[in-house]
Amino acid sequence: MQLVRNESYQRKERKFFKKHVDLLDKYEQVLTKLKENPFDSSLKTHKLHGDLSEFHACSLTHNYRIVCLFLIQNGMIFLVDIGGHDDVY
Repeated sequence: MQLVRNESYQRKERKFFKKHVDLLDKYEQVLTKLKENPFDSSLKTHKLHGDLSEFHACSLTHNYRIVCLFLIQNGMIFLVDIGGHDDVY
């Protein structure tokens, strides 16, 4: 799988890690797993509902999520948002 980070996501990512530098190593581990197998059980990947029903989310930690749009047939995962549960949903 290829992970795609558009400019909007990159801004959110930079802002998130200014506050959470301690999660950078964990983030790299999660991205590696996401590329290898987006449904690895440790990621707790799940389909979202309602207005976000076209997206999936995976866990960075118990409190923080990464929201993604999967285009599995093209082997691409578009990273959409990162942040706390209440911030991204």
